[in-house]
Amino acid sequence: MCPYGSRKRAVFLILFIVLGVTKDFCNKLDIYMRSICFPITSRIHYARQKRLLEKLRSHPKINLQLIVGGSVLLDKYGERFFPAIQKDGFRVDEVLFNVVDGGSNIAMAKTAGLTALEFSNSLHKLNSHVVLIRGDRFEQLAIAMVAAYLNKTIAHIEGGDVSGTIDESVRHAITKLAHLHFVTNEDSRRRVIQMGENPRSVFNVGSPEVEFASLVDPKNDGRIVNKVGTGPQIDVQKPFLMVLQHPVTTVSNNRRNTETLLQAIDALNMPVAWFWPNSDAGTNEIAKAIRIYREQGKIKNNKIRFVTDLLPEDFIGLLRKASILIGNSSSGIKEASYFGTPVVNIGTRQQGRLRGPNVMDVGFQRLAIIQSIKKQLEHGRYPPSHIYYKFDTSEIIVKILSKAKLQSQKKFFDLKN
Repeated sequence: MCPYGSRKRAVFLILFIVLGVTKDFCNKLDIYMRSICFPITSRIHYARQKRLLEKLRSHPKINLQLIVGGSVLLDKYGERFFPAIQKDGFRVDEVLFNVVDGGSNIAMAKTAGLTALEFSNSLHKLNSHVVLIRGDRFEQLAIAMVAAYLNKTIAHIEGGDVSGTIDESVRHAITKLAHLHFVTNEDSRRRVIQMGENPRSVFNVGSPEVEFASLVDPKNDGRIVNKVGTGPQIDVQKPFLMVLQHPVTTVSNNRRNTETLLQAIDALNMPVAWFWPNSDAGTNEIAKAIRIYREQGKIKNNKIRFVTDLLPEDFIGLLRKASILIGNSSSGIKEASYFGTPVVNIGTRQQGRLRGPNVMDVGFQRLAIIQSIKKQLEHGRYPPSHIYYKFDTSEIIVKILSKAKLQSQKKFFDLKN
């Protein structure tokens, strides 16, 4: 019997039961449904792949399975995202409570272990054909490991990039577990092939998040930011800054670095939308630095608004209007490049990534940060860059996923000299 699991196959199910249709017959008629599991363990997995998920959901021969867990289910990191996923019409097949809180390296390691345990049960239950993994988060590595042991075909988005922190090691480890690779640029494609992957399985499709950003209604200017978070209102029609500073998991000075950044931003006396960090190790240190700085009355600039998160379209609308994006988020490397939004990238978290001329790199020195921000303000917007953009990225990925040969065995592809 052909696999069953979604309402759009109900008619076929009746035929299968009544006529005893076999899987081979389904394949000959080209009506065989392929179940593709997409794990969402962080708000960025939904925010940045929304277009792709919509395409997967609407494909007549794909059964999209969503497993939601991680920080998406925690109020302090993503209280608006889980309801938004359901409101957007997506069916959530499994919910995993897999987070060991604490914001430390040991908490990350234990969360990865718990993710492996919980996801094993869910994937065994769903019996997916393909597990589609995005990026380089530590939970995704645990999921890739489980999928490999359960003999599932693994597809990976955004392999081959280089960056700072543990993320680079995680990203490359997932690449070695994956069978299909959807990279965002030609440099990354070369690196994945260099790691022993068959060139025929490596596709330069561009960035799904940049494609999504390109399709957000230009009328969305992110003013919804004034209805979430705390602090003074921001007039999005006038110059303002955005700050996204995430923890760097391989250092122990996240708190001190955040204090330096706070001092630099405070000295500029401009309206600021400051976003809360993600849940990686070091997040508590960043949060503590912000709270103490604020509660002790050290902030002289009363124009800083602190925000937990925004829904995908609203975040893109705000990014498009911002005078500068400051911090260490990959949004500054990717989505900001498409809009020509100036970026001051601080520290090593995005070290080595392909970047456009809109990015200015600086270390954690107060004066250097201030000077870089002033230079970017003086420069203004940059010409849009298409280094991460390709037309119809999501459509290409879905087409490949719907037809690619399912496989479980990996082989090292040796390049001939």
